[in-house]
Amino acid sequence: MADWVYLALGSNLGDRARHLAFARERLAALPETSMVAASEIEETEPLGPVPQGPYLNQMVLLKTTLAPRDLLAQCGAIERAAGRERTVRWGPRTLDLDIVRYDDLAIAEPDLVVPHPELPRRAFWQRELAELLPYAQPG
Repeated sequence: MADWVYLALGSNLGDRARHLAFARERLAALPETSMVAASEIEETEPLGPVPQGPYLNQMVLLKTTLAPRDLLAQCGAIERAAGRERTVRWGPRTLDLDIVRYDDLAIAEPDLVVPHPELPRRAFWQRELAELLPYAQPG
């Protein structure tokens, strides 16, 4: 049975809109996965202590049978394909993909926490999530 997944996309380096489009294309092409809806794109100020430019952010709703860890691995591969280099925590990035919610699962592992622990503190994620919730139909 497929699960509903809310995935956040963010970019603040290079052609930000193109990086988000690349992520949507690659996510929609994942095995056993369909993209149900995408929120509006919004520009936000960066979070954290590192000086950097503003982000473009968006959230997508996926229906997938991929396990959370498999989806996380796929997200990492998509980030790397977009030129993401993990050098500075909270630093600028070409593409950042975060699993915000994975159906009703609660996961607490060192490199995978769902629901994402930053969800309560990110108003833009809450807006984007609210925009997508009507598309997640039971069953």
